[in-house]
Amino acid sequence: MRRAALALALCCAAVAPVCAGVPEPEGYRGEPYQAEVPDTLAGAEVIGDEAAHALWLTGVVGFVDALPRAPKPELPAGTVWHEAPHDSIPGALWLPNTGYADLAPETLDYLRAGLEAVTQGDPTAPLVVFCKRDCWMSWNAARRAVELGYTRVFWYPRGVDGWAENGWSLETVQPFQPGG
Repeated sequence: MRRAALALALCCAAVAPVCAGVPEPEGYRGEPYQAEVPDTLAGAEVIGDEAAHALWLTGVVGFVDALPRAPKPELPAGTVWHEAPHDSIPGALWLPNTGYADLAPETLDYLRAGLEAVTQGDPTAPLVVFCKRDCWMSWNAARRAVELGYTRVFWYPRGVDGWAENGWSLETVQPFQPGG
């Protein structure tokens, strides 16, 4: 636990503005989701690459990937469709489609189940929410985590892009399956 405390202390010291000048919306941000993001998220801490990596190295901080899942296109009968693999930060829990501005009740329940799984039911457990650079999906999902009562939410706005740019490995993940 000392390692986790040290990493959390590093995070607090490593919080840096991401994109100055973009205000936080009053609610959730809708389309376009791929756009410049704010440098703040009320109730959460914004972290950079080094802080995210330090938290990951502890092995005790849950990572949540909020990148949406591409919908299956309409294809002619008999066509085989292969979904593109989704690469993420190793060990992250992929909760696709949980970062939209408006969520169906089933999707909100899915987010709740995923957050409970990644924190082992402890709303005080630290978690890092990310997506890609300049993607509002992670901002929305992190905001929801805060509103759902999670008290140690870290938002990593550079996400898999920042991770990969630092040469840190990614792994192919599958969407979270509740009860699985």
